[in-house]
Amino acid sequence: MATYQLNSSSDLIENPSPRCACMLVLDTSASMFGQPIRELNAGVQAFISAIKEDDMAACSVELGVITAGGKVTEQLPFTTAMNISQCRHFAASGLTPLGAAMELALDRLEERTAAYRKAGVAYYQPWLVVISDGVPTDQWQAASARARSLAQQRKMVVMPVGVEEADLEALSAFSTRPAKRLDGLKFREFFLWLSASMSRVSASASTTEQVRLPPTDSWDSI
Repeated sequence: MATYQLNSSSDLIENPSPRCACMLVLDTSASMFGQPIRELNAGVQAFISAIKEDDMAACSVELGVITAGGKVTEQLPFTTAMNISQCRHFAASGLTPLGAAMELALDRLEERTAAYRKAGVAYYQPWLVVISDGVPTDQWQAASARARSLAQQRKMVVMPVGVEEADLEALSAFSTRPAKRLDGLKFREFFLWLSASMSRVSASASTTEQVRLPPTDSWDSI
């Protein structure tokens, strides 16, 4: 069972570092059973460990996790990386309610950025990473239009990643950038790239400057 030391109400006062919210929306449907879900779990663990090793990123990056497997579950409310003591392992089951998962993720991101503004804490453009190996099994078009609009307004970075036989066209609808296909099951490589990206963002001198991200050739399928 996982244990989390969640953000207290005074966290934004006690830790005034500029924040970078990173929400993971993970497909944990039945088709991810076996090696895919094992590799996904290992990748998320590697991501958290790598972020915590970077002192600046550990204070700045806030991670949230929502899964879509049979039902939508908020596995981890936004928590500063340095306060995550452990992350639960996800199990694969059910269909893929990705539309509902993305709606919840967008709601949580809007709530968190509003909290930053209220507390007077600077923040970088939030990230929303969605990973799926199939196609949404619920009504997802409204969520995709909402996410794409926020990305177009540069209010959010939306990063869709397809695994194995994922419908890249559907995933691409959530963003202004085309979905990338994971090379095999290189979840660990992807999450290490994501942690390196978060480190670059949190180390940038300004919350509004463009950040050059690492190349994706370690994990994407060319």
